[in-house]
Amino acid sequence: MVYFTLKDPSQAACQQLIDSCRHYLPGHDGIVFFAVGTHTPDLKRPVNDDGFHVTANVVFESRKAHDAYQISENHLAFIKENKDSWELLRIFDADVE
Repeated sequence: MVYFTLKDPSQAACQQLIDSCRHYLPGHDGIVFFAVGTHTPDLKRPVNDDGFHVTANVVFESRKAHDAYQISENHLAFIKENKDSWELLRIFDADVE
């Protein structure tokens, strides 16, 4: 799971990042789940973290698929195109069943 805090949190900037995620990130070998979206502002429980604007969730079939994705041309192009718009990037890698 990747959580993006943007320098410009406007709806247009969030949508641009979502569109870029959809363009570059799905379709890699070994991805079994991909989703991207925005923070849900009306969920305001004390345990909710609201320090992000956009999230991308990618589940891989294996560690090998994850590692190949990290160095793939599309993933690297996504980073290059978007990194200047990020104030903060948080990545939560986990093994799940």
